Amino acid sequence: MHIDFHDKTKSVLTDDIDLLQRLIEYAAKREGVSHESELSINFVDNREIQELNRNYRQQDTPTDVISFALQDSVDGEVSIVGEDIPLLLGDIVISVDKAKQQAEAYNHSLQRELGFLAVHGFLHLLGYDHYNEESEREMFTKQEEILGAFQLER
Repeated sequence: MHIDFHDKTKSVLTDDIDLLQRLIEYAAKREGVSHESELSINFVDNREIQELNRNYRQQDTPTDVISFALQDSVDGEVSIVGEDIPLLLGDIVISVDKAKQQAEAYNHSLQRELGFLAVHGFLHLLGYDHYNEESEREMFTKQEEILGAFQLER
Protein backbone atom coordinates (compact mmCIF):
# COMPACT_ATOMS: atom_id res chain seq x y z
CA MET A 1 0.00 0.00 0.00
CA HIS A 2 1.28 3.43 -0.89
CA ILE A 3 0.49 6.22 1.55
CA ASP A 4 1.54 9.72 0.61
CA PHE A 5 2.11 11.81 3.74
CA HIS A 6 2.04 15.62 3.64
CA ASP A 7 2.80 17.57 6.81
CA LYS A 8 1.88 21.20 6.27
CA THR A 9 2.47 21.86 9.98
CA LYS A 10 6.05 20.55 9.90
CA SER A 11 5.39 19.18 13.38
CA VAL A 12 4.66 15.46 12.95
CA LEU A 13 7.62 13.28 13.89
CA THR A 14 9.07 10.75 11.46
CA ASP A 15 8.44 8.01 14.06
CA ASP A 16 4.75 9.00 14.16
CA ILE A 17 4.50 8.83 10.37
CA ASP A 18 6.17 5.40 10.40
CA LEU A 19 3.67 4.24 13.03
CA LEU A 20 0.72 5.51 10.96
CA GLN A 21 2.10 3.80 7.85
CA ARG A 22 2.24 0.46 9.68
CA LEU A 23 -1.17 1.02 11.31
CA ILE A 24 -2.98 1.80 8.05
CA GLU A 25 -1.26 -1.12 6.29
CA TYR A 26 -2.44 -3.34 9.16
CA ALA A 27 -6.00 -1.97 8.95
CA ALA A 28 -5.99 -2.43 5.17
CA LYS A 29 -4.94 -6.05 5.51
CA ARG A 30 -7.69 -6.69 8.08
CA GLU A 31 -10.23 -5.09 5.75
CA GLY A 32 -9.05 -6.98 2.67
CA VAL A 33 -7.85 -3.87 0.85
CA SER A 34 -5.43 -4.51 -2.00
CA HIS A 35 -1.77 -3.82 -1.27
CA GLU A 36 -1.80 -1.91 -4.58
CA SER A 37 -4.10 0.75 -3.07
CA GLU A 38 -3.09 4.37 -2.61
CA LEU A 39 -4.19 7.18 -0.30
CA SER A 40 -2.83 10.34 1.21
CA ILE A 41 -2.72 11.55 4.79
CA ASN A 42 -2.38 15.29 5.21
CA PHE A 43 -1.53 17.05 8.47
CA VAL A 44 -2.87 20.59 8.77
CA ASP A 45 -3.67 23.17 11.43
CA ASN A 46 -7.10 24.17 12.75
CA ARG A 47 -7.39 27.10 10.35
CA GLU A 48 -6.98 24.93 7.26
CA ILE A 49 -9.26 22.12 8.43
CA GLN A 50 -11.92 24.69 9.38
CA GLU A 51 -11.78 26.04 5.83
CA LEU A 52 -12.20 22.52 4.42
CA ASN A 53 -15.01 21.78 6.86
CA ARG A 54 -16.78 24.99 5.86
CA ASN A 55 -16.33 24.46 2.12
CA TYR A 56 -17.19 20.76 1.94
CA ARG A 57 -19.43 20.09 4.93
CA GLN A 58 -20.95 23.56 5.48
CA GLN A 59 -19.74 23.56 9.11
CA ASP A 60 -17.67 26.62 9.94
CA THR A 61 -15.68 25.09 12.79
CA PRO A 62 -12.43 23.17 13.04
CA THR A 63 -12.80 19.39 13.17
CA ASP A 64 -10.28 16.64 13.91
CA VAL A 65 -10.37 14.62 10.67
CA ILE A 66 -12.01 14.82 7.26
CA SER A 67 -11.91 12.14 4.56
CA PHE A 68 -12.41 12.58 0.85
CA ALA A 69 -13.17 9.18 -0.67
CA LEU A 70 -12.44 8.73 -4.35
CA GLN A 71 -14.29 5.42 -4.54
CA ASP A 72 -17.73 6.80 -3.73
CA SER A 73 -19.99 5.96 -6.63
CA VAL A 74 -22.55 8.30 -8.12
CA ASP A 75 -25.59 7.11 -10.05
CA GLY A 76 -24.81 6.94 -13.76
CA GLU A 77 -21.05 7.16 -13.23
CA VAL A 78 -18.87 4.96 -15.45
CA SER A 79 -16.30 2.84 -13.61
CA ILE A 80 -12.71 3.13 -14.85
CA VAL A 81 -11.15 0.77 -12.31
CA GLY A 82 -9.21 -1.99 -14.01
CA GLU A 83 -6.90 -4.77 -12.89
CA ASP A 84 -3.74 -2.85 -13.78
CA ILE A 85 -4.85 0.47 -12.25
CA PRO A 86 -4.03 1.07 -8.55
CA LEU A 87 -7.07 1.59 -6.35
CA LEU A 88 -7.03 5.26 -5.33
CA LEU A 89 -8.90 5.39 -2.03
CA GLY A 90 -8.76 9.13 -1.38
CA ASP A 91 -7.42 11.66 1.09
CA ILE A 92 -7.44 11.91 4.86
CA VAL A 93 -6.89 15.34 6.43
CA ILE A 94 -5.98 15.48 10.14
CA SER A 95 -5.79 18.62 12.27
CA VAL A 96 -2.64 18.31 14.38
CA ASP A 97 -3.96 21.11 16.63
CA LYS A 98 -7.14 19.14 17.35
CA ALA A 99 -5.19 15.89 17.77
CA LYS A 100 -3.00 17.52 20.44
CA GLN A 101 -6.02 19.00 22.24
CA GLN A 102 -7.89 15.69 22.19
CA ALA A 103 -4.86 13.64 23.29
CA GLU A 104 -4.54 15.91 26.31
CA ALA A 105 -8.30 15.85 27.03
CA TYR A 106 -8.46 12.02 26.80
CA ASN A 107 -5.19 11.66 28.72
CA HIS A 108 -3.45 9.52 26.14
CA SER A 109 -0.52 10.00 23.78
CA LEU A 110 -0.51 12.08 20.63
CA GLN A 111 0.50 8.92 18.75
CA ARG A 112 -2.67 7.18 19.96
CA GLU A 113 -4.83 10.13 18.91
CA LEU A 114 -3.18 10.41 15.49
CA GLY A 115 -3.65 6.66 15.08
CA PHE A 116 -7.31 6.87 16.05
CA LEU A 117 -7.93 9.73 13.61
CA ALA A 118 -6.04 7.99 10.79
CA VAL A 119 -8.02 4.75 11.26
CA HIS A 120 -11.27 6.72 11.53
CA GLY A 121 -10.50 8.53 8.28
CA PHE A 122 -9.38 5.30 6.60
CA LEU A 123 -12.62 3.54 7.48
CA HIS A 124 -14.54 6.47 5.97
CA LEU A 125 -12.55 5.97 2.75
CA LEU A 126 -13.73 2.35 2.77
CA GLY A 127 -17.36 3.41 3.06
CA TYR A 128 -17.97 3.14 6.79
CA ASP A 129 -19.93 5.96 8.36
CA HIS A 130 -21.74 7.01 11.51
CA TYR A 131 -24.99 8.61 10.41
CA ASN A 132 -27.12 6.49 12.73
CA GLU A 133 -26.63 4.44 15.91
CA GLU A 134 -26.16 1.12 14.11
CA SER A 135 -23.55 2.37 11.62
CA GLU A 136 -21.80 4.34 14.37
CA ARG A 137 -21.60 1.26 16.59
CA GLU A 138 -20.21 -0.81 13.70
CA MET A 139 -17.59 1.78 12.74
CA PHE A 140 -16.46 2.59 16.28
CA THR A 141 -16.26 -1.11 17.21
CA LYS A 142 -14.11 -1.74 14.14
CA GLN A 143 -11.85 1.22 15.04
CA GLU A 144 -11.31 -0.06 18.56
CA GLU A 145 -10.67 -3.62 17.32
CA ILE A 146 -8.01 -2.40 14.88
CA LEU A 147 -6.33 -0.11 17.41
CA GLY A 148 -6.45 -2.79 20.12
CA ALA A 149 -5.05 -5.54 17.89
CA PHE A 150 -2.31 -3.12 16.78
CA GLN A 151 -1.70 -2.40 20.50
CA LEU A 152 -2.43 1.32 20.21
CA GLU A 153 -5.03 1.50 22.95
CA ARG A 154 -5.87 4.31 25.33
